[in-house]
Amino acid sequence: MDHGNQKLISYAVTGAVVAVVLFLRMRSLTRERRLRLELMWILPVVMLVAAAALFLQYPPHGSDWLWLAAIFAAGASLGWWRGRLIPISVDPDTHLLNTKPSPAALLFLLALFVVRFGLRGTLAAESASWRISPALITDGFVVFSVGLFSISRLEMALRAWRLLGAARAAKALASA
Repeated sequence: MDHGNQKLISYAVTGAVVAVVLFLRMRSLTRERRLRLELMWILPVVMLVAAAALFLQYPPHGSDWLWLAAIFAAGASLGWWRGRLIPISVDPDTHLLNTKPSPAALLFLLALFVVRFGLRGTLAAESASWRISPALITDGFVVFSVGLFSISRLEMALRAWRLLGAARAAKALASA
């Protein structure tokens, strides 16, 4: 099998997986889910540990750290924006937090995936002419993801704490 067919099969398989995941996620957009503040720290910690393990195995050098800091900042700012797209509600009686998946947040992640997938071939081909290390490209995507998902959860947690505090204050005021 020639290289062109392998690439086409790779794109087709990736597209099929993304389509299945999107189909499953779109079906659940109407259902509210419980938001557990006490568990929101787990994903960011796992991602930070994975990133640290990557950096320990293949440490960035010199100005790579500046690039990674800028990439983290970009991921963090997009993560804050993504977190704001996800609606959070508080049950006034039980004070349970609920979230409803946002179609905008899902489309945002899809757009990031498409950009990342589209850049994969371009960056690999151009990295030699730009003198960019392939390791820096990989590290950049890891750092971007850490910023995106960690700060997204941070924004959601801060907003959820504010909403919960307001609901508790309203209930205390109503019962007084």
